[in-house]
Amino acid sequence: MFLNRLSLVNYKNFESSTFDFDTKINCFVGSNGIGKTNALDAIYHLAFGKSYFNPVATQNIRHGEEFFVVDGQFEKNERDEKIIVSLKKGQKKVIKRNGKAYEKFSEHIGFIPLVIISPADRDLISEGSDVRRKFVDSVISQSDKAYLADLIKYNKVLSQRNALLKYFAANNTYNADTLDVYNEQLKTFGQPVFKKRVAFLETFIPIFKERYATISNSHETVNLVYKSDLFESDLAELLQSNLAKDRAIQYTSVGIHKDDLLFKIDDYPIKKFGSQGQQKSFLIALKLAQFDFIKQQSGVPPILLLDDIFDKLDENRVAQIISMVDDAHFGQIFISDTHAERTENVVKQIHQSYKIIKL
Repeated sequence: MFLNRLSLVNYKNFESSTFDFDTKINCFVGSNGIGKTNALDAIYHLAFGKSYFNPVATQNIRHGEEFFVVDGQFEKNERDEKIIVSLKKGQKKVIKRNGKAYEKFSEHIGFIPLVIISPADRDLISEGSDVRRKFVDSVISQSDKAYLADLIKYNKVLSQRNALLKYFAANNTYNADTLDVYNEQLKTFGQPVFKKRVAFLETFIPIFKERYATISNSHETVNLVYKSDLFESDLAELLQSNLAKDRAIQYTSVGIHKDDLLFKIDDYPIKKFGSQGQQKSFLIALKLAQFDFIKQQSGVPPILLLDDIFDKLDENRVAQIISMVDDAHFGQIFISDTHAERTENVVKQIHQSYKIIKL
């Protein structure tokens, strides 16, 4: 799986640009604010139909313009695949594969396996549980369509149940039968999601620990701990036992939408006890484990995007990461960096073909 050519029209700061790529390593280099990260985000957009950095779709349209187009020409399993993502103000986003538009964007997820490592990943440590849940969901969804379908249905029912709880409070009324219908649906879609998250982490955590040990030379021990209400009880029972609370606060207080993934270093929260270098190593190990897992599931090495990867890492850790990507296990890699010379010195250590793209 690799991207041969990327064409951008009115995407973020690009008016009209086309890039041709090496099948192994491609480096976007240039000053801050020139568009290196935007170029990587365009590639991410082709895989997921959305930006990694800006969830408001219209804000990815170049200032003063009415639309954007991101056009990627890939090769997958020795077949040419053309993916186009486009958006016009006031209209719905369109994703096309080989000229045919998807009816549901979820059908496209997983077709272009891709992993991004970026300074924005810091949110996984610093922000709330929703960010970590999205990470788990995005990894599983790339190889499990049924999981994604259950998750979408669960979230739809959840918003309906929350709206009903607000309606009860606003109108001083209550209907147990209607609520029971939503409770049953939440259980139907939520229980399989929970079970798949448990199974995923049983496979994923050992891969993650191994990746971290390589980056850190085994100086610290790390762990991921899955926290869920459903370890305590069946979802239907949880919803019933928390009914009075839910009616009082007017939203659903228990369920898979409250799950979290705790990040530990030497048995302490990495958010409080990890140095900047340790936190960055933790996140890189997490994303490289994501790479390994997706490759294992799909049989295809995902495209790997390394955004500002050398920031806040000492030379030893950079060398460890570079040695890791210097094998046939990895496919196509895209790197962004402000220092052209540093980047070239680093990629020369990887015994693969490469291309430097100066912006």
